[in-house]
Amino acid sequence: MFDHQPGELLRRQNRPKVVTALSHRGLHAAKWRTSSTSAFFEANFRPVPVPGEGVLTAYYAPEYTARTTPDAEYSAAVRPKPANHAALSGRADRGAIEATAPDQVLAWMRPEELFFLQIQGSGVLTFPDGARVKVLFAAHNDLPFSGIANTMRDRGLLAADNTSGEAIRAWLAEHRGPEADAVMRLNRRYVWFRLEADDGLHPVGAAGVPLPPDHAIAVDLSQHRVGELFWIDAQAPILSGAFPTYRRLAVALDTGGAIKGQVRADLYLGSGPEAGVEAGRVRHTLKMVRLIPKVGPDPTP
Repeated sequence: MFDHQPGELLRRQNRPKVVTALSHRGLHAAKWRTSSTSAFFEANFRPVPVPGEGVLTAYYAPEYTARTTPDAEYSAAVRPKPANHAALSGRADRGAIEATAPDQVLAWMRPEELFFLQIQGSGVLTFPDGARVKVLFAAHNDLPFSGIANTMRDRGLLAADNTSGEAIRAWLAEHRGPEADAVMRLNRRYVWFRLEADDGLHPVGAAGVPLPPDHAIAVDLSQHRVGELFWIDAQAPILSGAFPTYRRLAVALDTGGAIKGQVRADLYLGSGPEAGVEAGRVRHTLKMVRLIPKVGPDPTP
């Protein structure tokens, strides 16, 4: 069932309680970092299925080109959190915010790429002179997130079997201007950002540590705790070109505004264009099994 190194996953999740529980069973760090994966988890964790089925999606850290001044192509302002954020929160939607001239601009992007950056929450911007900066989530307007894929399909803008992220992005780019703006504004949520120097590391999630690609998931923190271990089993993709299954160990290290419900997860796939293409094709039926550390030593036969 298990096919990944237990020590690395536990080290990454930074959960002292897990390590303490394992120590009570006589399994200390040097030992659990070298244990056979399957034997390790079967001996030291109790699987508890999370009832029901849900949805697995995926996200990544995108890399986009940007400009310091606007032009016809790079016309969307990357805005910092405004001083009047409290007044806007829950009131001003995407359309209202975009209709207001920004007091300050961090960078300029293609509109459809800024839209996807706001969905992902963080990424890297590159400028013509070669400079690179991290662009990180700062705040949102506290309005619900609404996906646009189903609406675009229902309106005949996308084929029924191809509502992937890449298909949406291509349509928005081709129809850049009022037509694409109207579609993007169906998602009323707006995200503001901040910039940091690019350190080359993966983005930091809600747990406060860099996200390990392919094994970090964002979950609903009203249903789960940061640092919990899960076995995820996701199958039956409905998007063309998608991988048929995702079965692996995963650690709850992040959360997201669109991640709601007990059986709901968003899998971090890393950075760059290949991760982006894959992430846009993930919408799989999900089952989750929570792995709970056993407490105390095994009974002596």
